[in-house]
Amino acid sequence: MRAGTRVLVVEDDRSIAGFVEPELERLGFRVRCAYDGPSGLRQAREFRPELVILDIMLPGLDGVGVLKAIRHSGSRVPVVMLTARDTTLDKVHSLDIGADDYITKPFDIEELLARIRALLRRAEGEEILRVADLEVNTATREVRRGEREIDLTAREYELLEFMARNPRRVLSREFLLSRVWGQEFGVTTNVVEVYIAYLRKKVDAPGERHLIHTIRGAGYALKGG
Repeated sequence: MRAGTRVLVVEDDRSIAGFVEPELERLGFRVRCAYDGPSGLRQAREFRPELVILDIMLPGLDGVGVLKAIRHSGSRVPVVMLTARDTTLDKVHSLDIGADDYITKPFDIEELLARIRALLRRAEGEEILRVADLEVNTATREVRRGEREIDLTAREYELLEFMARNPRRVLSREFLLSRVWGQEFGVTTNVVEVYIAYLRKKVDAPGERHLIHTIRGAGYALKGG
């Protein structure tokens, strides 16, 4: 999440907009507000935001119409829909027409900020895989367990990332070999056992709950419980 990221808030309730805007600016965002559908659509073209917070109920043109126009223009800017209607149908409809997320009013500002951070990470190509207190950052290839940084070789990282993308799933040695080592000549399933042992020493430190489990006769699983 970069300082200066442009965020457009389209919300006709000025008390809500007036509350959200300074909170975002405090975190280093560049924020512009619009208070009706047509001006929101105009600001989306002129301001070129990197994220849009869009109320559904707007004068002039509702949020659905604004979102449809944004998507029709070819823009894939992340959009969080604000709605006072907490029904499954409204939520599904928002997502179906191209929203990336939604939040129901009244909302907690910390929840909104968490949604924004998640969408911006996704848009910037950053993805965090989490299993219990283990975190794998697929963009930076950094791995942490709680406050502890874990230094991995390239192959160790590839194995751990694949397991983190398939948490709790039992992965056979043959399957891991095919997906992580591919068609490398002369490599056998013994190498999987060797690298699992390497990972165990680094991921499951003494005194920590074990995350890498051996499933007798079946393979391995990465899971928190």
